[in-house]
Amino acid sequence: MANTLFDKIWDAHVVQQVEEGPTQLYIDRLYCHEVTSPQAFADMRARGLKCFRPERIYCMPDHNTPTHDQDKPIADPISKAQVDALAQNAKDFGLTYFGMMDKKNGIIHVVGPERGLTLPGMTIVCGDSHTSTHGAMGAVAFGIGTSEVEMVMASQCILQTRPKTMRITIDGKLGKGVTAKDVALYMMAKMTTSGATGYFVEYAGEAIRSLTMEGRLTLCNLSIEMGARGGMIAPDEVTFEYVKGREYAPKGEKWEKALAYWKTLRSDDDAVFDKEVRFKAEDIQPMITYGTNPGMGMAINEAIPVTEGMSDVEKTSFEKSLNYMGFEAGQKLLGKKIDYVFLGACTNGRIEDFRAFASIVKGKKKAAHVTAWLVPGSWMVKEQIQSEGLDKILEDAGFEIRQPGCSACLAMNDDKIPSGKYAVSTSNRNFEGRQGPGSRTLLASPLTAAAAAVTGVITDPRELM
Repeated sequence: MANTLFDKIWDAHVVQQVEEGPTQLYIDRLYCHEVTSPQAFADMRARGLKCFRPERIYCMPDHNTPTHDQDKPIADPISKAQVDALAQNAKDFGLTYFGMMDKKNGIIHVVGPERGLTLPGMTIVCGDSHTSTHGAMGAVAFGIGTSEVEMVMASQCILQTRPKTMRITIDGKLGKGVTAKDVALYMMAKMTTSGATGYFVEYAGEAIRSLTMEGRLTLCNLSIEMGARGGMIAPDEVTFEYVKGREYAPKGEKWEKALAYWKTLRSDDDAVFDKEVRFKAEDIQPMITYGTNPGMGMAINEAIPVTEGMSDVEKTSFEKSLNYMGFEAGQKLLGKKIDYVFLGACTNGRIEDFRAFASIVKGKKKAAHVTAWLVPGSWMVKEQIQSEGLDKILEDAGFEIRQPGCSACLAMNDDKIPSGKYAVSTSNRNFEGRQGPGSRTLLASPLTAAAAAVTGVITDPRELM
């Protein structure tokens, strides 16, 4: 019987199938950060439980960590309490912990792949929706709730309903200035933020295979924004080259054995998906959002849609969103003045994103009125920025590299966009108040963010390439 990539990994991890109920699924890796784990640890402690397989659990703070002065105590009492609690819990339960200033610290969804902790064929969970990121490595990875975090800690298993499968194929070659972020925003604009609800998505096609590992991680990161349970890409030579030699990756004979298995991880030619969707790469341009959900996006040189043809409910929601953003239907955003630029997050905080940003700003200067936060996704990324000399290019253009963390993605730390201000952001969500109360977020790629940073207005990055 022909199987999809998802089927192969899922079936290899089934412990038992509850009759007319969920699947008991074995989990290879649990990642923990400071926001969704405290209650799970508290319940474990109250019940006198230990972690069943502590060597498979990795913990690090990222959401609450400041992106400056990390060698000093955290000023915000709530953030400090959460970070301190994770450190103590990891110690009490005998778990691997990468704290602030540890060279292995960073955003958990950046650190996992770059350290070789995330590997093809794995099942991976974390109390964080953007766990879908790790699917780029050819893994079944998805976010879970706090009670489920406790379940995995106690048993290394989880009860899950098997999702349906969808394949999204993007045929052809991507055009100039079009990145993985643009691909994701394009798909969301076409499919809406609920278009993949109930499905686990596999991305396929020439345009997907052409993406670097960093690009694939960005794409899978945003799967959740279409409502998908997760997203994944079949491992290939790009994956294997990325993993090889990384700290926690298999070595020697174990590498050869793992590689042989990983090469079987692809959907069979006659595998049947519950749903198939196709797009043409040539139709995708650099994108930007104009509303308050990631599906409200358009090509950067287009105009905001008009309400003609919308139902009354759709029209009300649409107009409410535009009112919050201070935009009008039919308006073009090119030339619109912006206030902040954020490069970073588990979406675009990798080395390739900093290379892209630097390629645009090299030899130019940051617009005087723009505040720019350039935040690496990990200490490893920060080291790469320095070793490649990107820090010099960025500093010469008037930018400062901050310390790793989630930063302005979700405003759970000091990096908050002030009310009413416009931020071109490489993060994943543009909800009302997501980057700070009253903040107005326009999601875009690192290239588009860089173009806005040096011109001070929304600019088609192709004009500066």
